[in-house]
Amino acid sequence: MPEIRVALVGVGNSASALIQGTQFYKDAKENTTVPGLMHVNYGGYHIRDIHFVAAFEVNKDKIGKDLSEAIWVKPNVCEKFSDVPNLGVKVSPGIILDGAAPHMRETFNVYDDAKTTKESIVKTLKDSKTQVLVNYLPVGSHDAVRFYAQCAIDAGCAFVNCMPEFIGSDKSGEWPKKFEKAGLPVLGDDIKSQVGATILHRTLVRLCLDRGTIVDETYQLNLGGDTDFQNMTVESRLTSKRISKTEAVTSLVPYNLPTRIGPSDYVPFLKNKKICYISLKTRAFGNRPITISAKLEVEDSPNSAGVVIDLIRAAKIALDRKISGTLLSMPSYAFKHPPVQVPDPQARQWTEDWIAGKRER
Repeated sequence: MPEIRVALVGVGNSASALIQGTQFYKDAKENTTVPGLMHVNYGGYHIRDIHFVAAFEVNKDKIGKDLSEAIWVKPNVCEKFSDVPNLGVKVSPGIILDGAAPHMRETFNVYDDAKTTKESIVKTLKDSKTQVLVNYLPVGSHDAVRFYAQCAIDAGCAFVNCMPEFIGSDKSGEWPKKFEKAGLPVLGDDIKSQVGATILHRTLVRLCLDRGTIVDETYQLNLGGDTDFQNMTVESRLTSKRISKTEAVTSLVPYNLPTRIGPSDYVPFLKNKKICYISLKTRAFGNRPITISAKLEVEDSPNSAGVVIDLIRAAKIALDRKISGTLLSMPSYAFKHPPVQVPDPQARQWTEDWIAGKRER
């Protein structure tokens, strides 16, 4: 029986949605259209083949709890959409570094990590026989994500980087080379939700370009009420996030495009709801103006989990095929800042070809 052994860095809202989703879809029928899934069977792996075997947290109230209980602990606000049985996985203490910003330490209820070491984390990964390590650290965790990427290498795990620090898409080549040397795949960076702000924005821009109009300017304003948005109220945490979200759109345009994209405000009562406003100003036939305005409301965490559930299986397939270093096909479809930016229809075709074994990586 196939099995994918997964560990999580961070047991927040995104992890809650992902874990709930593996229960929600465990009996999904193959060869049918299932709402919320891009693939029931992904290269031979069903949703039910995903098993969580370890998790790391810095929240005092989550550490030591079974993973099935920790996903409901505050400040998590992801709505419950599936029952989760006891998973038999105790949440382990993680390393803090810059994973909890000063303004978030009280909200995250952080513990004293003085006795937690890299060796203890690598040992947990090895003892649990983790195959895929999924990183859900908060935006701005520059040092922490690199710490866990090295832990994945030391423990022999594939690494899926869901946040906007550039590991799989590291232009210097440092991290892709590290994973290649270790014989392990790395998938990144910065998850692009199923039907989220980035994919909607890209679609609108591509529509304008395909129909012969010139896009003069565009912006995207995002509001939310969970800890992700609270964390992003400090601009210094957002450098890579703004790069990631902006390049996801401007990479489609063959000319300089005045753009402003990124988190705009934290509205606590929105909880896990994300509201996005998109505006484009374009010129069409006769140089006449067209203005497009769109509003998107989504539950943020399930929206990302619908993509991560495929990335986990892609990582396992890469391990099976002994592919090392940066994966290209699935990341081009699944991330805002992949190693290679291509239009979404092309990225989707790359993904399907890769699953079928028609593309190397």
